Formats: sequence, C-alpha cells, structure tokens
Amino acid sequence: MSKQTFTGPLERIDPCCVRIPQSYKKGMRVPGMIFANDVLMEAVKKDHAPEQVANVAFLPGIQGASIAMPDIHWGYGFCIGGVAATDPAEGGVICPGGIGYDINCGVRLVKTNLFHRDVKKNLRELIAALFKTIPAGMGRSGAYAFNEKEMNPLLEQGASYVIGRGLGVPRDLANMEANGRIPDAEPDQVSPHAVQRGSKQCGTLGSGNHFMEVQVVDAIVDAETAAVFGLEKDMICVMIHSGSRGLGYQVCDDALIQFRNTHEKYGFELPDRQLASAPADSPEGRKYIGAMRSAANFGFCNRQLLMQQAREVFAGVFGSSWEDLGMELLYDVAHNIAKLEEHSVNGVKKKLWVHRKGATRAFPAGHPELPNAFKAVGQPVIIPGDMGRASWVLVGQPGSMERTFGTTCHGAGRAMSRTAAVAEAGKRRIDKELEARGVIAMAQSRRGLAEEQPRAYKNVDDVVEVVDGAGLSKKVARMRPIGVIKG
Repeated sequence: MSKQTFTGPLERIDPCCVRIPQSYKKGMRVPGMIFANDVLMEAVKKDHAPEQVANVAFLPGIQGASIAMPDIHWGYGFCIGGVAATDPAEGGVICPGGIGYDINCGVRLVKTNLFHRDVKKNLRELIAALFKTIPAGMGRSGAYAFNEKEMNPLLEQGASYVIGRGLGVPRDLANMEANGRIPDAEPDQVSPHAVQRGSKQCGTLGSGNHFMEVQVVDAIVDAETAAVFGLEKDMICVMIHSGSRGLGYQVCDDALIQFRNTHEKYGFELPDRQLASAPADSPEGRKYIGAMRSAANFGFCNRQLLMQQAREVFAGVFGSSWEDLGMELLYDVAHNIAKLEEHSVNGVKKKLWVHRKGATRAFPAGHPELPNAFKAVGQPVIIPGDMGRASWVLVGQPGSMERTFGTTCHGAGRAMSRTAAVAEAGKRRIDKELEARGVIAMAQSRRGLAEEQPRAYKNVDDVVEVVDGAGLSKKVARMRPIGVIKG
C-alpha cells in the first residue's frame, strides 16, 4: 500500500458510495466514485488509491465517472478495483494501466457432486496431489507446450482451441465470459518475445495471489439463485485464480513503451505517466487492442487447462471419472480486461471501452450476453477472499448497469503490501496457522504464504456487503476454504 494519505474531498452520497467532486483537480472530466461504507473508507483514506481515481478522471472520452470498488488499493496507473468507460466516438482512449499487466487475470469456479463428508479423509492426499501436478510459482512451465504455429490459433480462438484438442468438453464454453474467446484478437500484434514467454506457461498458476483452492459451500444466502447455479450447502467446489502469465505481462510492457509519447502526438495531458494511453481508434490503440484481446484469450486457455488438470487429479484420488464426480464449470470471469460494450449514458446508448482493473463484470438477468442457463437470474460473479476466511458467489444486479457499467468488485483487496505482510508475519508459520483453522496450504515458499496471509487482506465479507447494498451484485453463497495451493 502507498504510505501517502489521501486528503482530498470525499462526499458521501449514500451508505455505500462516496464522491470525489470534479472540482477537486483542474482537468478532471468527470467526478470520482468510490463504493465503500464508513468502515472501509477509513482504510481507503490511508492509501493513496483515491488520488488514482481522480487521475483516471482525466482520460479523454471518459464517461459518467471514474469508479472504484470496495476492494480498492494502490495499483499501476489505475487503482486495483478501478473502472472507467471511454467513448471512442469522443476520442476515448485505451489505457493499458486500466487493464493491468496480468491481462485477463480472472477466476473460475468448478462444482462437484462431492460433499465435505466425502473428502475429509482424502483431503491431505488431494491437496498434495494438486500441488504435485499443477505447476505453480514464478516462471514455471507446465505439462503443455505450444509451438509458434499452434500459438496463433490459441491466441485467436481462446478456450475452444484447447478444448478442440480434448482438454475439456464443448459445454465448458457456455459457462465462460464471452464463451472463452474475445473476438477480433490479432495474434500478429503480439511480439515474438511475448509469444515465447507464453508458449510453455499455459496451464500454470504462476505466483503472487494466484491459487487453486478446494472449498466448501458453508452458507446459502439466496436459495433460488443457488439452485439455478447448482450450489448446495456443504458441496465441494474448486476455485481457480490465474491469468495470462508472462505473455500478458509482456503485451502490457510492450504497449507502455509504445504509448510513452502518444499523449503529445494526440494532444492531451495526463497527471500520471502510468496512465499512458492512445485513442482507441488510433493505429497505436488498435495494435494494443488486438494484442490485448489475444492475451485475454490466452488467459481463458490457461484457466481451462488448470481446470482440466484439477479434474484429472480428483479422478485419480477418488477413483472415478471427473464426469462421474460432477466436475462442471459454474462460471469463469475476467477481472483485468477492457471490452467494447453497449451501455446507456444519460439515456443515450453508446459503445464504450469498459476498463476493468481488479473488477468483475456483473450483468443482470435478461442481459443478451448471458447464456440461457442464467438469463432468468443474472450472471454468476466469483469473488475470491483469502486463504483463511471465505470467498463468495454473487449474481449480477440491475444496479450495476445503472451505476458502474455492469461491474462489481473482484476480491477482498489487499490491506497491506507484500513486503509489509512478510515483515508482519515475522517467523510465524502461516501454514500451521491455516491448518489450525482447518485449511491445508501448500506453496513453493514460506515467503509466498506470508505475502498472502489472511491479515494481508480486507475481510471479503465487508467488501461483498457493500456491493450487495449498492445493488451491483447480490449475495448467493459463501464458500469456506479447506485446502489451497499457491506459487
């Protein structure tokens, strides 16, 4: 977290939202809006992330407001939890800092027909088998390698490409955001270095806050929606959190170099060089968009291969096929991406570039992009918490379309930096502390567990309470972790 404290004006407009007035800084094109209650705002003000919310309001073509979710914390350019929609018809820009280095970092939740009582005696064996099988850690390669000729269709077709190779089943696609493929990707715009970095990393977790977690549904809040989602009390689920690995990082890095002086070329000023942007319809903007979409498709493939490996591990441990174990995908959502979507601004429908950086799409019932299975209730929203407390399944609500361009939070949000978390942990054994809570945790290093210890995060229950109260997404079910693997 930044050590600076935000001292600018914050006007509470309702119990779940505060406003940074447009008058705060000369050059702000819209106000800032932070979704947080009084308790969370006390922590938010101690971070400098609200300043980033104000800075994003300078982006050319920005619509409505510069928005932040209750899991807000300091990031590169945009805060984590930042949302901004820009109109290309008004010179709206595309901003790599509004998407992040890990393009299409996201979460998927896999259901099973197992219950807690069924896995208790096998849990340690299961977590050990997952840890042995799933490549985790910085720079790790995995069981799958794709040559240059194969990478192009993978980046263009997304998850359908690896499913076509027998790594999953076609019905998986229906339960992914955008059916696991962002259209109009341009693999030729991805640098050879980025392709090389990704060629052996599809199907790997990576490091940092990425994980695979075995969870128990410990509370059903909305029984009707939970039934549509196929969730039951005490059911075992698997949550997977990863993104586009080194390929996405390189795509972002390449774009930031290319965008270094675009503000001068196109005649606009920004208060932070980390907000380097280009008009979405410019040659530079179109090149990045083609590469960004390709990296997003890699992210869908990565999570698909991670899920398939988890299915195989479960099958081996429990002596049944993954199909017989009911290991079906509930949903897969991106939370680091920009997408061209139709939204209403002051009663006028517009095609906007919606940047979501540490923020999740949350479309309500009836939205045309939702699969038939969820049309009547709304989009599943998967919200990971921390290793020691809980995660949530929510459902998109109409308020998200009215207030946040169809968006909600993406997780608990960090409460301290990784360096501070390691210092706070001291010589404590985080794995032993988690085991005392009933969670078996395996990681490549003790430092990795210290960085991601529960105290490093806000309480996800507090974050979810805000988005539920604000009408952005509604609580459906709460999950408790019982086993986790990390890099």
